[in-house]
Parts: sequence; C-alpha cells; structure tokens
Amino acid sequence: MKRIDGRRPNQLRPYEIKWNIAPNASGSVLIKCGKTQVICTATIENHVPRWMDAQNVDGGWLTAEYSMMPASTLSRKQREIAKGRIDGRGQEIQRLIGRSLRAVTDLSSLGRRTVWLDCDVLAADGGTRTTAITGAYLALKQAVHHLMEKGELAKNPLKYAVAATSVGVWADIPILDLCYEEDRDASVDMNVVMTHKGEFVEIGATGEEATFSAEHLKEMLELAQAGIRKAFHFQKKAWKALDEA
Repeated sequence: MKRIDGRRPNQLRPYEIKWNIAPNASGSVLIKCGKTQVICTATIENHVPRWMDAQNVDGGWLTAEYSMMPASTLSRKQREIAKGRIDGRGQEIQRLIGRSLRAVTDLSSLGRRTVWLDCDVLAADGGTRTTAITGAYLALKQAVHHLMEKGELAKNPLKYAVAATSVGVWADIPILDLCYEEDRDASVDMNVVMTHKGEFVEIGATGEEATFSAEHLKEMLELAQAGIRKAFHFQKKAWKALDEA
C-alpha cells in the first residue's frame, strides 16, 4: 500500500536540523520532519518557581511552552494572545513536552535553576508535538552542555535521550509518522514517547469515532518503537555534526 506521500507504512519522513537558530537561547534548533518544522529553544533562568521555595522542594525545574505561528497552517491561525488564553490543545501539548523532558532529567542536579523549553511551530503537517519533543531534547542537551563547559554543573542531569513519533490506523492499515491528511482521516491516532533505553514515557491512543483491536495496538507499538529508534539515530548524528563543527 502506498500512502499519500508515497511512503511505506513503516517509513518515517526525513529529519533535518539546523542548530543555533536562536542565538540568545542556551540551546536551539530548527527541526524538520517532512514538511513539519518546529523551532525548539532552551532558556535557563537562575531561580525556581515560587511554589518550589514555598514547599521546600530541592533542585531545579523544567517546563515547556508550545505554540503555532499564524502562518503554520493553510489558513492563518489566530495568535493565542489575541484570544486571551491558551487553547486546550496547546495546553495539552506543552504539558506533554514538559512531562517528557522531565522524565529524563535529574532535576536535583540542575541546582536552583529553571529550564524553559519553547517549541514554536513554523509549519504544521502532522506530528508537531512529537517533532517538538524530539527537537526539544536536542536544545536541552545543548543548553546542559554549555553549563557543564562553564563549570556550572557538577553532574550531567540528562539521564536518557528521549524522542517521540506518531502512529495510527489509516485505511485499516497501521502506519508510522502520520502527515496531516493521514492524521485527519485516521481511524486511530496514537503518540508514543520513549527513552533510548526502550522504556516508555507516554503512550496516548485514541479511536476517532472508531475502535481498535489488541492486534492493531501491538502493531502500532512495534511501528513506533522502530521509528523512535531511527529518531535516536538522527539525534546522535545531529549532535555529532554539531560537536565536529
């Protein structure tokens, strides 16, 4: 079966990366997954949220924000500031990004710091949240590397690499890394976040006015695991290229 863009069911879209897209950030990348493009930046502040001081919580904090630029979709997307609030989808995604990166970070090793991960979508063609997680890890890794180079961290707080991908059931076939049209028409949509050790951070599967079998769930998980392993290979290759630049 050929998909809308000609890929095989188990084929990822190609990844690309551009480092240092935001010179004032501690770490930044422009990550592309097919036609989807996301700017991911890591900014470090030398204080923690007030609730941590109030509750005597040790260590640091990591949080994320996510937004879609007005021209990221075919019709202009209204800025959230014009609506006066973050929409439910945006809140859900930025919480997912934050959870995913906190899961692989030893917050006690950060010291009294807050890391802000900002993920801004330049072009949306499906998989924006999973692309954001994969890119945010690289931005965070770069920011941590800079702190360690300056001697401001005694220990690397990153315990594992983390990456994510989407899978789904489209035309009754489990497929990997859905583009927009596939995501729109899929009967099942699923996002998977995983560490390089093969452990899951989050699995979210939803039937779109449909149900799905245990067999389809098994097939989707296997597709996701194979796809995320390729995402880790991309991350390692991207980091090596930065290190050698």
